[in-house]
Amino acid sequence: MGPSQKPNVCGRLSRRALGFFSRDAGMVQRTNLGILRALVCQESTKFKNVWTTHSKSPIAYERGRIYFNNYRCCISSVASEPRKLYEMPRCSKSEKIEDALLWECPVGEMLPSPSDYKSSLIALTAHNWLLRISATTGKVLEKIYLASYCKFRYLSWDTPQEVIAVKSAQNKSSTLARQAGIQQPVLLYLAVFHVLPFSLIGILEINKKIFGNVTDATLSHGILIVMYSSGLVRLYSFQAITKQFMQQKLDLGCACRWGGTTGTVGEAPFGIPCNIKITDTPPLLFEVSSLENAFQIGGHPWHYIITPNKKKQKGVFHICALKDNSLNENLPTVTASGRVVKRSFTILDDDPEQETFKIVDYEDELDLLSVVAVTQIDAEGKAHLDFHCNEYGTLLKSIPLMESWDVTYSHEVYFDRDLVLHIEQKPSRVFSCYVYQMVCDPGEEEETTDKRNKTDHNNFTF
Repeated sequence: MGPSQKPNVCGRLSRRALGFFSRDAGMVQRTNLGILRALVCQESTKFKNVWTTHSKSPIAYERGRIYFNNYRCCISSVASEPRKLYEMPRCSKSEKIEDALLWECPVGEMLPSPSDYKSSLIALTAHNWLLRISATTGKVLEKIYLASYCKFRYLSWDTPQEVIAVKSAQNKSSTLARQAGIQQPVLLYLAVFHVLPFSLIGILEINKKIFGNVTDATLSHGILIVMYSSGLVRLYSFQAITKQFMQQKLDLGCACRWGGTTGTVGEAPFGIPCNIKITDTPPLLFEVSSLENAFQIGGHPWHYIITPNKKKQKGVFHICALKDNSLNENLPTVTASGRVVKRSFTILDDDPEQETFKIVDYEDELDLLSVVAVTQIDAEGKAHLDFHCNEYGTLLKSIPLMESWDVTYSHEVYFDRDLVLHIEQKPSRVFSCYVYQMVCDPGEEEETTDKRNKTDHNNFTF
């Protein structure tokens, strides 16, 4: 069965205006996204490169906001030209933001402060402060001092928009200690918080005396995931570990006595003691072997995705049932983001005469599969972003990217409703950002773009 006839956008808009759709907010949203999908994919719609930016520091993108200078400068990508939302004051190297997450207001919860209903940036600084920053003004709303006994470096969601995990850098033994055969038993620390208002769950140490020769660990959806150099991945319940091995419940802002020292939890210089220390091997939930520890879990009923633990299997993904480890033969191909692809792609690696697929992702709001394909033309590569129907695999739209594409550089491409954004990292830490926006009247836009290109607004450097 093939795709049905394309819905008429004007008809949809007329029906919406006359109230033919349900008043249910979800139905209205789905209708609006259906209209946008039709507009994105229609033949007359173009995506124009409206501005280009260069920076000497990494560039990050999150929901219509582009971050520069280690998250201290925020630019809105919604307008047709870049608009600065805020720029935080200059800071010392120790105060720079190393990682950040965008927090958005939860639905149906009473929050203690009016400012809590607006988006915030949760940021980790180089000197171990955890900050909550207004996403619109750059004002610091909350701050927590983590600790001095390790260097925290990474932020991730344990439960999206609810629980965060702050991971430390891995402890390395000194040269003298290695020569003497002395090993550092603690690999890393994980600090776990509920967000808004911030409340501490605990700080957990990952100890090699308990887990063996572990190489990394992380938290996801209440599961402690422990990884080994052999490709082995082991899963444990973080809730069960907390219940069994928490030495003392700690509350932010409260006085605490720990190891002969008294201080306030979350304030400098006391910080937060490591209050979850595993003294015995916790119950194992699940284990599996996968190449480079590649492992994802989800779905209903539960399934997991792995790459068979052989080098020649790199790029191959298996979907297996969690209950009995059986391979699901009906779902053979999966994207790097975990989205099932209902058709097979032929991957053309390192063949400059043919097209190579570099990035495959899924736009969930518009139900489109996006594919970045690169063709080598003479000395430079040219790329285009293709939109495919997720249900049938039909090619619906192809958007050429104007800039050249060097396959040796690092690239990120975001498709966010009516916006396409390409971030490129060149050698010597030079970063470039190219923003494309949807235009439904190409003739008028070409004239506008020509005028804009004659000004200094289209290209600038941070």
